[in-house]
Amino acid sequence: MRKLSSLWGSIPFRCFFTSHQHFSSNISIHEALNHKRAGEKVIVKGWVKGVRVMKNNLFFDVSDGSSVGKLQVVLPHLDKLTGLSFGSSVEVEGIMSMNPRDNSKSELIANKVDIIGPCDVQKGYPFAPRKAYSGDYTRQFLHMRPRTATFASLLRIRNAASLAVHTYMNSKGFILIHAPIITSNDCEGAGEVFKVAPHSELLVKEMLKDGCPKDQAYFDSKAFLTVSGQLHAECVARGITKVYTFGPTFRAENSRSRLHLSEFYMIEPEIAFVDNLEDILTFMEEFVKNIVSTLLTTAGEDIEFLYRNQNMKSTEHLCNILDRPFCVVTYDEAFDVLTKNSHKLKTPPRKVDGLNKEQELFLVSHNGGCPVFVINWPKEMKPFYMRELVGDSSMVSAVDLLVPRVGELCGGSLRETDPDIIAERLKLLHLEEPLQWYIDLRRFGNVPTGGFGMGFERFLQMLLPIENIKDVIPFPRWPHNCKM
Repeated sequence: MRKLSSLWGSIPFRCFFTSHQHFSSNISIHEALNHKRAGEKVIVKGWVKGVRVMKNNLFFDVSDGSSVGKLQVVLPHLDKLTGLSFGSSVEVEGIMSMNPRDNSKSELIANKVDIIGPCDVQKGYPFAPRKAYSGDYTRQFLHMRPRTATFASLLRIRNAASLAVHTYMNSKGFILIHAPIITSNDCEGAGEVFKVAPHSELLVKEMLKDGCPKDQAYFDSKAFLTVSGQLHAECVARGITKVYTFGPTFRAENSRSRLHLSEFYMIEPEIAFVDNLEDILTFMEEFVKNIVSTLLTTAGEDIEFLYRNQNMKSTEHLCNILDRPFCVVTYDEAFDVLTKNSHKLKTPPRKVDGLNKEQELFLVSHNGGCPVFVINWPKEMKPFYMRELVGDSSMVSAVDLLVPRVGELCGGSLRETDPDIIAERLKLLHLEEPLQWYIDLRRFGNVPTGGFGMGFERFLQMLLPIENIKDVIPFPRWPHNCKM
């Protein structure tokens, strides 16, 4: 076999580099605004965000989505261009210059403008210049929503947050795994799953075996859209010590609240050889703080824009997340606090009901706005895989992380290690047969594991002044709504 280096050396290369003095360079709006390029001949492409006519010059702003800022284009001799309007797409060639009124700002003196796609606002374009729109309104136009400044900022922040998650996990030695979207498991055991089956009746008939139900024809078993990648992460963590999933998950809940989606993204780390819930809490706190801190640096301009756009100046809740240690209380201690303050709550606290959103947010507020870990939960409130507390089989080593603005952000636990206990719980849920493999994990070379899941969209809601979770995901799905 030939060495790669020799193969590489045998490939002929042709050089296409040439002088910038003869050709215009294509640059993004972000590059135009953030790099001093006075005197350089450039080409920019984007969408017109505003048009102004002054004396003999036409001024218009161009954005290509690469930056919260817009590049001002100056076109002398306005009679040379017709049809330019808000929303149209353009290609502009010209010379970069410094704005004579503000020498810190760049502008483009155009000598050529091509209108790539005209936009007639009067014929149904849903947005107008210099006008603010509510989330409810823009949600009606999911295909156009990325053209708004607010949603473009959100998408850039979402991208930066995704990168921050992967960078942090990689720095801690975690391996990313792609858990399946189609699965035979209902990880939470709550029945909030979407069934998966072929749409073609002809295909179902063709594949149907004698005595097999229709909804099992394709896979020979029932199949669902995943509610969590955790069980698959547990498999891999027994061969690779530290893993995480980051992908779409689905819940068939009949809820249209500001905090619920039918499809959302989850980050789910799973760590082997973990025998202490405190280790999970420590990692969870460090993880959340690191991502927030990173985003304030890498996406600070967009975050500031969103707060300014919502007329909100206070980011005190982010300081509380970064600057103070998270509080830890048991489930019983949390309810003692709620009971003593029940006169301040709309819903009286009852231990058997768990924590509702109002109570979660009250606990955070009661702690001065600092996040709160609630640990050691009643077993009947939590999924089958959580480990019983030593000395109290009615409780499990579980944790919910409560944060400002959204309440529960993360849920995690130590996983039950005893195969007989797992088998008994699955038997009660009528899941012993389909999850026999999960029992086997405990029977052959088992190790203790633990982990948590964090809703990515809820994290963004916590970080940003965006009230509705449907406005932090590109194409939201919720009951009675699956547009596009």
